[in-house]
Amino acid sequence: MVEWIHSSGLTPYLYAVQEMERRAAGIADGSMDEAIWLVEHPALYTAGTSAKPDDLTDPDRFEVYASKRGGQYTYHGPGQRVAYVMLDVGKRGRDVRKFVRQLEDWVIATLADFNVKGETRSGRVGVWVQRDDKPLNGDGTTAEDKIAAIGVRLRKWVSFHGVSINIEPDLSHYDGIIPCGISKYGV
Repeated sequence: MVEWIHSSGLTPYLYAVQEMERRAAGIADGSMDEAIWLVEHPALYTAGTSAKPDDLTDPDRFEVYASKRGGQYTYHGPGQRVAYVMLDVGKRGRDVRKFVRQLEDWVIATLADFNVKGETRSGRVGVWVQRDDKPLNGDGTTAEDKIAAIGVRLRKWVSFHGVSINIEPDLSHYDGIIPCGISKYGV
Protein backbone atom coordinates (compact mmCIF):
# COMPACT_ATOMS: atom_id res chain seq x y z
CA MET A 1 0.00 0.00 0.00
CA VAL A 2 1.19 3.52 -0.80
CA GLU A 3 0.22 6.12 1.77
CA TRP A 4 -0.51 9.62 0.45
CA ILE A 5 0.47 12.41 2.84
CA HIS A 6 -0.36 16.09 2.31
CA SER A 7 1.24 18.76 4.48
CA SER A 8 -0.37 22.19 4.55
CA GLY A 9 1.67 25.33 5.01
CA LEU A 10 5.40 25.51 4.40
CA THR A 11 7.46 22.49 5.44
CA PRO A 12 11.04 23.19 6.61
CA TYR A 13 13.49 21.44 4.28
CA LEU A 14 15.64 19.77 6.95
CA TYR A 15 12.53 18.37 8.62
CA ALA A 16 11.44 16.92 5.27
CA VAL A 17 14.84 15.28 4.76
CA GLN A 18 14.72 13.80 8.27
CA GLU A 19 11.23 12.39 7.67
CA MET A 20 12.16 10.99 4.25
CA GLU A 21 15.21 9.27 5.74
CA ARG A 22 13.07 7.78 8.51
CA ARG A 23 10.37 6.58 6.12
CA ALA A 24 12.88 5.15 3.61
CA ALA A 25 14.57 3.16 6.39
CA GLY A 26 11.17 1.90 7.54
CA ILE A 27 10.21 0.83 4.03
CA ALA A 28 13.54 -0.98 3.64
CA ASP A 29 13.11 -2.93 6.88
CA GLY A 30 9.40 -3.60 6.26
CA SER A 31 8.10 -1.62 9.24
CA MET A 32 6.50 1.22 7.23
CA ASP A 33 4.35 1.55 4.12
CA GLU A 34 5.54 3.26 0.98
CA ALA A 35 4.50 6.91 0.78
CA ILE A 36 4.11 9.90 -1.48
CA TRP A 37 4.35 13.10 0.53
CA LEU A 38 3.13 16.39 -0.96
CA VAL A 39 4.73 19.51 0.51
CA GLU A 40 5.58 23.12 -0.20
CA HIS A 41 8.80 24.64 1.15
CA PRO A 42 9.92 28.16 2.06
CA ALA A 43 12.17 29.64 -0.64
CA LEU A 44 15.49 27.76 -0.79
CA TYR A 45 17.99 26.14 -3.12
CA THR A 46 19.21 22.56 -3.01
CA ALA A 47 22.41 21.24 -4.55
CA GLY A 48 22.22 17.68 -5.86
CA THR A 49 25.19 15.36 -6.14
CA SER A 50 26.09 16.71 -9.61
CA ALA A 51 25.82 20.43 -8.72
CA LYS A 52 28.57 22.65 -10.12
CA PRO A 53 29.71 25.57 -7.93
CA ASP A 54 29.46 28.04 -10.84
CA ASP A 55 25.74 27.23 -11.23
CA LEU A 56 25.02 28.91 -7.87
CA THR A 57 25.06 32.45 -9.21
CA ASP A 58 23.70 34.22 -6.10
CA PRO A 59 24.62 32.22 -2.98
CA ASP A 60 23.18 34.85 -0.64
CA ARG A 61 19.69 34.93 -2.18
CA PHE A 62 18.22 32.00 -0.20
CA GLU A 63 19.48 29.28 2.09
CA VAL A 64 21.35 26.59 0.16
CA TYR A 65 21.20 22.95 1.25
CA ALA A 66 23.50 20.17 0.07
CA SER A 67 21.26 17.31 -0.96
CA LYS A 68 22.19 13.71 -1.56
CA ARG A 69 19.65 13.39 -4.38
CA GLY A 70 20.69 13.16 -8.00
CA GLY A 71 20.83 16.22 -10.19
CA GLN A 72 22.18 19.71 -9.87
CA TYR A 73 20.81 22.94 -8.34
CA THR A 74 17.10 23.48 -8.01
CA TYR A 75 14.75 25.89 -6.30
CA HIS A 76 11.94 25.00 -3.92
CA GLY A 77 9.46 27.52 -2.60
CA PRO A 78 5.90 28.79 -2.40
CA GLY A 79 3.87 28.06 -5.51
CA GLN A 80 5.73 24.83 -6.19
CA ARG A 81 4.42 21.41 -5.16
CA VAL A 82 7.06 18.87 -4.18
CA ALA A 83 6.13 15.19 -4.26
CA TYR A 84 8.55 13.19 -2.15
CA VAL A 85 8.36 9.68 -3.54
CA MET A 86 9.33 7.00 -1.04
CA LEU A 87 8.82 3.74 -2.91
CA ASP A 88 10.41 0.30 -3.01
CA VAL A 89 12.06 0.37 -6.43
CA GLY A 90 13.33 -3.14 -5.72
CA LYS A 91 9.73 -4.37 -6.07
CA ARG A 92 9.44 -2.42 -9.31
CA GLY A 93 12.23 -4.07 -11.30
CA ARG A 94 15.39 -2.41 -9.91
CA ASP A 95 15.68 -0.17 -12.97
CA VAL A 96 16.43 3.41 -11.93
CA ARG A 97 16.10 4.89 -15.42
CA LYS A 98 12.75 3.19 -15.90
CA PHE A 99 11.64 4.49 -12.49
CA VAL A 100 12.57 8.07 -13.46
CA ARG A 101 10.69 7.67 -16.77
CA GLN A 102 7.67 6.44 -14.81
CA LEU A 103 7.85 9.55 -12.60
CA GLU A 104 7.95 11.70 -15.75
CA ASP A 105 4.94 9.82 -17.17
CA TRP A 106 3.07 10.29 -13.88
CA VAL A 107 3.68 14.06 -14.01
CA ILE A 108 2.63 14.23 -17.67
CA ALA A 109 -0.62 12.37 -16.91
CA THR A 110 -1.33 14.64 -13.94
CA LEU A 111 -0.70 17.78 -16.00
CA ALA A 112 -3.06 16.46 -18.70
CA ASP A 113 -5.83 16.40 -16.07
CA PHE A 114 -5.36 20.19 -15.94
CA ASN A 115 -5.19 20.59 -19.74
CA VAL A 116 -1.44 21.20 -19.66
CA LYS A 117 0.61 19.26 -22.20
CA GLY A 118 3.84 18.05 -20.63
CA GLU A 119 6.57 16.37 -22.65
CA THR A 120 9.94 14.73 -22.11
CA ARG A 121 13.11 15.56 -24.00
CA SER A 122 15.91 13.24 -24.99
CA GLY A 123 18.96 13.82 -22.81
CA ARG A 124 17.08 16.02 -20.30
CA VAL A 125 15.42 14.63 -17.18
CA GLY A 126 12.13 16.26 -16.19
CA VAL A 127 8.96 17.46 -17.87
CA TRP A 128 8.76 20.35 -20.32
CA VAL A 129 5.99 22.53 -21.77
CA GLN A 130 6.10 24.33 -25.10
CA ARG A 131 5.58 28.08 -24.85
CA ASP A 132 3.94 29.52 -27.95
CA ASP A 133 3.55 32.80 -26.03
CA LYS A 134 7.34 33.33 -25.99
CA PRO A 135 9.69 34.25 -28.84
CA LEU A 136 11.17 31.36 -30.83
CA ASN A 137 14.54 29.97 -29.81
CA GLY A 138 17.57 31.11 -31.81
CA ASP A 139 17.37 27.93 -33.91
CA GLY A 140 13.73 28.66 -34.82
CA THR A 141 12.20 26.06 -32.52
CA THR A 142 9.34 26.78 -30.13
CA ALA A 143 10.41 28.04 -26.72
CA GLU A 144 9.96 25.60 -23.87
CA ASP A 145 10.13 25.72 -20.10
CA LYS A 146 10.76 23.04 -17.51
CA ILE A 147 7.62 22.61 -15.44
CA ALA A 148 8.80 19.63 -13.36
CA ALA A 149 12.23 18.63 -12.09
CA ILE A 150 13.15 15.16 -10.83
CA GLY A 151 15.91 14.30 -8.40
CA VAL A 152 15.86 11.02 -6.51
CA ARG A 153 18.12 8.99 -4.26
CA LEU A 154 17.94 5.29 -3.61
CA ARG A 155 19.07 3.44 -0.52
CA LYS A 156 18.53 -0.33 -0.31
CA TRP A 157 16.41 0.12 -3.45
CA VAL A 158 14.04 2.52 -1.68
CA SER A 159 13.60 5.92 -3.34
CA PHE A 160 13.34 9.24 -1.60
CA HIS A 161 13.41 12.88 -2.68
CA GLY A 162 11.34 13.09 -5.87
CA VAL A 163 9.54 15.56 -8.12
CA SER A 164 8.96 19.31 -7.95
CA ILE A 165 6.20 20.81 -10.10
CA ASN A 166 5.91 24.53 -10.73
CA ILE A 167 2.30 25.55 -10.16
CA GLU A 168 2.63 29.30 -9.70
CA PRO A 169 6.01 30.12 -8.14
CA ASP A 170 7.79 33.45 -8.28
CA LEU A 171 10.01 32.59 -11.25
CA SER A 172 12.47 35.34 -10.34
CA HIS A 173 13.51 33.08 -7.45
CA TYR A 174 15.31 30.91 -10.00
CA ASP A 175 17.63 33.81 -10.83
CA GLY A 176 20.17 32.76 -8.18
CA ILE A 177 20.94 29.43 -9.86
CA ILE A 178 21.27 27.78 -13.22
CA PRO A 179 18.43 25.30 -12.67
CA CYS A 180 19.51 21.70 -13.27
CA GLY A 181 22.62 23.09 -14.99
CA ILE A 182 20.54 24.07 -18.04
CA SER A 183 20.75 27.69 -19.14
CA LYS A 184 19.32 27.28 -22.65
CA TYR A 185 15.72 26.76 -21.51
CA GLY A 186 13.47 28.44 -18.97
CA VAL A 187 11.38 27.27 -16.05
